[in-house]
Amino acid sequence: MQERYDASAIESKWQKIWEERKAFRADADPSRKKYYLLEMFPYPSGRIHMGHVRNYSIGDVIARFKALQGYNVLHPMGWDAFGMPAENAAIQNKIHPAVWTRENIANMRSQLKKMGLSYDWDREFATCDPEYYRWEQLIFLRMLEKGLAYKKSSTVNWCPDCQTVLANEQVEDNCCWRCGNEVDEKELEQWFFKITDYAQELLDEMENLRGWPEPVLTMQRNWIGRSVGCEIDFPVEGSDRKIRVFTTRQDTLFGATFMSLAPEHPMARQLTTDERRDEVEAFIARVRKMDRIVRSAGDYEKEGVFTGSYCINPATGARMPVFLANFVLMDYGTGAVMAVPSHDQRDFEFARKYDLPLVVVIQPDGEVLDPATMTEAWTGSGRLVNSGPFDGLDNEAAKEEIAAWLAEKGLGAQTVNYRLRDWGVSRQRYWGTPIPVIYCDSCGIVPVPEEQLPVLLPTDVEFTGEGGSPLARVESFVRTTCPRCGQAARRETDTFDTFVESSWYFARYASPHEEGAPVDREQVRYWLPVDQYIGGIEHAVMHLLYARFFTKVMRDLGFVDGDLNEPFTNLLTQGMVCMETCSCPEHGWLYPEEVRDGRCATCGAEIRTGRTEKMSKSKKNVVDPDHLIATYGADTARLFSLFAAPPEKDLEWNEQGVEGCYRFLNRVWRAVHDNLELVGQAGAVPEKLDSAARSLRRQTHKTIRKVTEDIEGRFHFNTAISAVMELVNAIYGFEERQRHPEVLREALETVVRLLNPFVPHIAAELWERLGHGESLESLGWPQYDREALVEDEILIVVQVNGKVRGKISVAADAEQKAIEEKALTEPNVARFIEGKTVRKVIVVPGRLVNVVAN
Repeated sequence: MQERYDASAIESKWQKIWEERKAFRADADPSRKKYYLLEMFPYPSGRIHMGHVRNYSIGDVIARFKALQGYNVLHPMGWDAFGMPAENAAIQNKIHPAVWTRENIANMRSQLKKMGLSYDWDREFATCDPEYYRWEQLIFLRMLEKGLAYKKSSTVNWCPDCQTVLANEQVEDNCCWRCGNEVDEKELEQWFFKITDYAQELLDEMENLRGWPEPVLTMQRNWIGRSVGCEIDFPVEGSDRKIRVFTTRQDTLFGATFMSLAPEHPMARQLTTDERRDEVEAFIARVRKMDRIVRSAGDYEKEGVFTGSYCINPATGARMPVFLANFVLMDYGTGAVMAVPSHDQRDFEFARKYDLPLVVVIQPDGEVLDPATMTEAWTGSGRLVNSGPFDGLDNEAAKEEIAAWLAEKGLGAQTVNYRLRDWGVSRQRYWGTPIPVIYCDSCGIVPVPEEQLPVLLPTDVEFTGEGGSPLARVESFVRTTCPRCGQAARRETDTFDTFVESSWYFARYASPHEEGAPVDREQVRYWLPVDQYIGGIEHAVMHLLYARFFTKVMRDLGFVDGDLNEPFTNLLTQGMVCMETCSCPEHGWLYPEEVRDGRCATCGAEIRTGRTEKMSKSKKNVVDPDHLIATYGADTARLFSLFAAPPEKDLEWNEQGVEGCYRFLNRVWRAVHDNLELVGQAGAVPEKLDSAARSLRRQTHKTIRKVTEDIEGRFHFNTAISAVMELVNAIYGFEERQRHPEVLREALETVVRLLNPFVPHIAAELWERLGHGESLESLGWPQYDREALVEDEILIVVQVNGKVRGKISVAADAEQKAIEEKALTEPNVARFIEGKTVRKVIVVPGRLVNVVAN
């Protein structure tokens, strides 16, 4: 056995062996219990980053561990391949998005294979494959047929630079999350999915997601935003129009003194009088540039503008001026709010600013509120006043009575409202799944016949960067004939939001080569749901919610069984990989390799060390995984990613930590190398062992138990690895190796077997060097021997009159009399009972001794 640990040679050797053997191929086998492990698939940007290394290392440990436990493990990989970056690259580099994407996939696939990940590469696909997106188009057609997909005019977030629609979640500080430029609003005809039809089920099913982190569930509950209240119509003065509001505070209806509309409300301009139009238009334009989250924040300055119109309070008949207000959003309720300034703090601040009236309709017990002297809104409970027939009622009880009164008079109705809005899926770009509909002047919107799927993306597309969808300029694609009447027609030139592709890919992995349907029901029945899903918490209210919705849609459309309600049984949201930033006064942010001995390698200036932040190319606090693997090996990269922090916590990059992991693997290598000749002929562990040998064997089996418990369910990889490190220390300290080579061999083999899921290359190599012809995988996961765990000696606490005064070591099978004698002679205990009479000695076997003396 070579003395030096050569990570590069070992890793390339075993990666080749695993690929040739198809070691991780998964086939459905009803006789075996399955385990479906999945990490969120990557966008093929061209290179993996340390976040990928960490994410996929976490998943690989679990997949390998479950396989060793005897599970039939499915662990696939593919590519979330559509999207704007490819189109932007096409414009910038004069390269077709398909070419750019395929080159990136090839490069990233090579990088992932160098990590030794246990993927079934036979199941690989990219969402830009026509064999994949044809089925997405079919699902859409079935949704259209069932009324779950529809088209309507809508105000959308519009990026003028990317020339596409953005979801609310894709707008950050009123800027596009892709290009960083300012976002506008635009009225467009858009395709929508009726996710709102599933709002209640999406909420109810969360009770069954016990393997999901509570923060993710909370984020989804808040995003869906269920609330029970009333819809109330406020007639517009001098018109037959009505402003509909949704409120959970119908008990305050009699105190509503003005109306607040979202600037995006469809009636905003309709209600604006000519003399108010310029001011209103300026306000709308200004508010559109404000961040939605900031607008809804409690401490944000409340601003508005009067439209010039009035509506009528249906309960009091009072005229209410209609304002546009920056804190009202179209995303909740109806986009209109009946303003009750006496009992809502935002309305109170707004009313004081614009000198609007206050009417108190809830008086707290023991107080009398005067609108003229109020300094803040009263939002607590109390009894109704100034509320006609409801005066004197407790305000909570009044909610039900006022709701019934409104319904009886035809003024409103009790209803459930959701913050969730239907999912807008139209995008004005080329590199996405074509939406399979045709527009005919005679027949209207016509679905593409299923037998004509897939509607393929044309390849003869020019990317000019001039804006708009490149598809719209491809006459050969746009011009077609109506499948119903045969007349000239045109194709839809919008493509799907990329979240559509990622909303069902996990189901396609069950049967990626199925040619007759989106999925093979039998394969899905065996493999789904995903047992363990791994990815970032930033996807909590987009990808994860959409995937849940799509699973229910595929169920209701009959593509999967009726009992498949949720896609992911357990969810692990891993933390970020962080690193401190470095900058030069002259050259700005610096990559780690641009720093030499605390100075800029270019100009020699002393660097400034900044905060530890998430690794990002913009701030150059990144580590190149290729360089890391070339320097230390993939096993070291994996080990550090797993050892430096628990999976759910942020990992702080530390070069010394990487070197420490590399030294540890060298130490393991030497432990086997230096003892190979000694343990090569060792037989079975004998029944009778001396104290030192029993101690090492006990440490071996304690480590098996510890590592098993830490991986199983808890994913405490860092403490599991730490336990193996302690066992390696015990091996180096074992002085009886010449007398007990069989105990040493058991310890060494255990280290290799326990490290296998974490660092599979070196484990496979060492296992082979130890003389084993069979693979580690064929042996399964090691089991600990309970008898070996029995302690020769145990540590017992000794108390004097209930206070700890010492500790003693005694034989595990020591008799009570011997324990008492040793406790009383322990020096510190003896000091505390000197000159006193020992009244009683209480022995709690295996735990403590309490001496009672006075």
